Amino acid sequence: MTRIKICGITNFDDALKAVELGADALGFIFAESPRQINPQKVKEIITSLPPFVTKVGVFIKESISTVNILTDACRLDVVQLHGEYNLKNNGSFYAPIIRAIRVKDISAIEEIQNLNSAYFLLDTYSKDKMGGTGECFDWNIAREAKKYGKVILSGGLNYKNIRDALETVRPYAVDVGSGIERAPGLKDYEKMKKFIDEVRRWDCQTN
Repeated sequence: MTRIKICGITNFDDALKAVELGADALGFIFAESPRQINPQKVKEIITSLPPFVTKVGVFIKESISTVNILTDACRLDVVQLHGEYNLKNNGSFYAPIIRAIRVKDISAIEEIQNLNSAYFLLDTYSKDKMGGTGECFDWNIAREAKKYGKVILSGGLNYKNIRDALETVRPYAVDVGSGIERAPGLKDYEKMKKFIDEVRRWDCQTN
């Protein structure tokens, strides 16, 4: 089954609704962003969630020590890293990591090959943003990237295009944020339901 991560959670109602609708993971953005959330709020939300939900902290160019402090304080299960981290040993982190790659063209494959990571999130390149562009990239690059690890597909996904994305890439997981919002950081429950339903429908038809 394709794992589904709902990213940019900023409040408990959205978090709980995502879980009720079938999301496997929730993403909390600690970096500067329209969807940024403070650590205390993250802790409050996570403490109130039902079990068996993966909590992912999203960090951009943050120090390893700060990431680890917030991982412990907020009870994160996974950390998603954007930016330069020259790591030979990912064991420096308290939690498993996902490396985020901004895909501009096929040169992203070389970057992926050089990563010391089994899981990587592919998002659309932007000179102005580290993520959350709301734009798609060439999904054939993501399909090629599967040779080097588990692909988490992101970038411009929504309930209208997710089936095409799944059929092209067949990723380990999909990550959606702006594509299911009514405003930055506020989820549209109807869009979220349609997105999750489309993924599960595709899973049932192909497995």
